Amino acid sequence: MSIPAKGMFRSLRGFNYRVWVGGAFVSNVGTWVQRTAQDWLVLTVLTHHSAGAVGIVMALQFGPQLLFLPWTGFAADHLDQRKLLIATQAAMGALALVLGVLTVSGAVQLWHVYVFAFLFGSAAAFDAPVRQVFVAQLVGDADLANAVALNSTSFNAARMIGPAISGLVIAAVGTGWAFLINGVSFIAVLISLATLRTAELHPHPRAQRMRGSFTQGFRYVWSRGDLKAILFMLFLIGTFGLNFPIFISTMAVGVFHADARAYGLLSSIMAIGTVTGALLSAGRQRPGFPALLAGAGIFGVGCTLAAVAPGYWFFAAALVVIGVAALTFTNTTNSVMQLSTEPAMRGRVMALRIGIALGGTPIGAPIVGWVADHLGPRWALGVGAASGFAAATVAIIFLARNRRQHAASSEPR
Repeated sequence: MSIPAKGMFRSLRGFNYRVWVGGAFVSNVGTWVQRTAQDWLVLTVLTHHSAGAVGIVMALQFGPQLLFLPWTGFAADHLDQRKLLIATQAAMGALALVLGVLTVSGAVQLWHVYVFAFLFGSAAAFDAPVRQVFVAQLVGDADLANAVALNSTSFNAARMIGPAISGLVIAAVGTGWAFLINGVSFIAVLISLATLRTAELHPHPRAQRMRGSFTQGFRYVWSRGDLKAILFMLFLIGTFGLNFPIFISTMAVGVFHADARAYGLLSSIMAIGTVTGALLSAGRQRPGFPALLAGAGIFGVGCTLAAVAPGYWFFAAALVVIGVAALTFTNTTNSVMQLSTEPAMRGRVMALRIGIALGGTPIGAPIVGWVADHLGPRWALGVGAASGFAAATVAIIFLARNRRQHAASSEPR
């Protein structure tokens, strides 16, 4: 077993990982440009400030993570991961371009956004598990936790830039051009995938094709108390807490009466926290349940502060706290689950992780959107706070039970 090198940015020493991160960063900027523009389009152009409509878009975009769960993990474990990534990234780029053309031409309607959200989510459902397990091929298991954290750093550094760019683009030329920018940005990640040095990859043995491959993944997770606890925590926060498009857009428009530029700035400010959380994860040698507990608890505190924020800048500061906590929590779940799972099972286990973390959105987003519409955006943030505190309770129960079991097993017989 190789010993991981030290240093917060140690994964960048490898050529393949540097190329991958560079292409992914450009594409991630485009992704955040589109996400911000899509929420603004639905909230202010296609509806009259309907948080419920934003919730439906989120449900359609993340629902495929659960709908296609039997096939996404199978694909990640059995197919050529690099070729699968090329296919999924190309599909998402094409969809962004078509939606951009519809919007620029003035033909876009709300049902168009619903359809494209579902199609984009379907491609992303196959993309997400393989993209996460492909990292192990780029750096090997020794630096996997560091590479996962740096991936999140790249994604959230793009989050600092993308929403602000989106706000400027929307104000200057309209939302359609934001979609077109995202479509073009996928060229960068496609180039990076095409230029990887395949001889320097660290391939893992592919899973054998057999009947019951999907249920085998379920049985594997069900036999592991630690994985079940992590997935339950992910369900709580992923379903009711990670609804930032609803939280930020409704607070910006409904409470602080912000324009497009100020709205985009809030998402960028939140990214300060997410980048910080990702970098803290990158510097951590051995992620574990204490970090999960801290992340979930601080997430609850951050949502509480945001819910009672008296003004725009207090709310922005609370978003930084939420960002640190959210990335600490999600990155730790990713690293712990990958490093504690057999390589041949990783694709299916990570598909379950993503399916539960994001697939709960079709349940949670409409509920949170309804709360925002009928009780107000502050109460919607209260739902997010409750999810963080509930997940922290799950971690406390698991740690206490694990400590009791360890004490019992160490007693002399």
